[in-house]
Amino acid sequence: MHQMTGHLTRRRFVWAMAGIPAGAALSGQAHAASPEAADMMARLSGYMSEAGGRPLPEHVVVDTKHHVLDTLAAMISGSELPPGRQALQFAREFAGQGIATIVASPLHCAPIDAAIVNGALAQADETDDNYSAGGAHPGCAVVPAALAAGEQFGIDGTRFLRAVTLGYDVGMRAMKTMLGRTVLRDTHNIVGSFGASAAAACVADLNAQQMRWLIDYASQQAGAGYGAWQHDTEHTEKAFVFGSMGARNGVTAALLIKSGWTGVTDVFSDHDNFFETYAPKARPADLVDGLGERFEVSDTIIKKWSTGGPIQSPLDALVNLRERRPFDAGDVKQLVVRLSTSAAPKVDNAESPDLCLQYLVAVMLLDRTVSFRAAHDKARMHNPAILRERAKVQVVAEDGLEHLLPRRVAIVEVAFSDGTSLTEQNDTVRGTPENPMSRDEIVDKARDLISPVLGVEKCSRLIDTVLGLDRLATVRDLRPLLQRP
Repeated sequence: MHQMTGHLTRRRFVWAMAGIPAGAALSGQAHAASPEAADMMARLSGYMSEAGGRPLPEHVVVDTKHHVLDTLAAMISGSELPPGRQALQFAREFAGQGIATIVASPLHCAPIDAAIVNGALAQADETDDNYSAGGAHPGCAVVPAALAAGEQFGIDGTRFLRAVTLGYDVGMRAMKTMLGRTVLRDTHNIVGSFGASAAAACVADLNAQQMRWLIDYASQQAGAGYGAWQHDTEHTEKAFVFGSMGARNGVTAALLIKSGWTGVTDVFSDHDNFFETYAPKARPADLVDGLGERFEVSDTIIKKWSTGGPIQSPLDALVNLRERRPFDAGDVKQLVVRLSTSAAPKVDNAESPDLCLQYLVAVMLLDRTVSFRAAHDKARMHNPAILRERAKVQVVAEDGLEHLLPRRVAIVEVAFSDGTSLTEQNDTVRGTPENPMSRDEIVDKARDLISPVLGVEKCSRLIDTVLGLDRLATVRDLRPLLQRP
């Protein structure tokens, strides 16, 4: 058989031999091979290859530090939850030796293993950052990948921050480009695989051609993460899908390309490309829209509360109501929470304490706040005082609020025993770009998550170091601050 040349690929040859018309076999071919998509690949790979040496705006550096701190705090607190304990057990039993830190443990191992374990730690609960419309938790994949690769290559804190920022930019753009346009209903690994790959590749200092191959390897690993994880009430599978899998994919892709592996130069515009396969209605140019001007890390939510995303707005609303009129739990006769139709079923009497709206509202009524420990206290869900307050709380799904997504709007109606009532509509969740948390709030949250695991003194040193990452000579210096005996 003669060598196939030009556009006569093996698949097209088989189709031709079978008598299948090329136009039918390659539907969408004109869209797939568009000059715009090819130009987009050149711009994207070039931008990625230069990211490690490109200064960031000061406000983006600050935002990235905050997200790194928030993600590290999630890893540390997650080490004491079931998915985190399982991840650490994997590290003890199967991980190979290496230079990369396993957070909240005395272990260190090879970078790919570290990415798997730390990714699971970061997503062991619901305290890590997320996207307002749901379906994306970028930090739990991007930060572990950048840390593992960063320790392998001994980069400084400035390059680490730039790598993390690039990971958010590429991962979130990839997800938004495909949002609502995929042939799959759920592709929750898009942001993790693309984001972690970009971050690890920036750490590894890949050139523009290598970035093209890296994008190929990232895309080959990204079409996974369908919604079956939602049936695992222990949260372990979600920790793998959103954290471990993306972080692992990213570090793997970067290390393979760095070692000399090659691939397809343009996986976005040639035949059988990524978008043709997974999102034929997508606009590939969205991947480079605003690069260098709009930074996704600044548009990603840092949660004030260590709970599922749909619960953030109702808890904020309760805080606002108490500012308008101070009241105790005993003053409340009934409390109705109205949420979007997609959010309400996820949190209405959910089994997990950090996802159960009735339980968390009861905690807020009694404690006037929701700490990390309270949000993960499964035994307290059956405490008589909690049960008394839970019985007052009703969740209602509202079609009108569904149409407002990605803005997560909650309406909380409180009826008091004296016959009066109050209503609060909250449409700017604390931690969103429209209503950002202050540095003090972010630090307070980190202390709540870190201090019980590492102690107050080490927690303070870690916070100070992360907030001064751009002065750190090597990210390897983070290890003694992240680990415990």
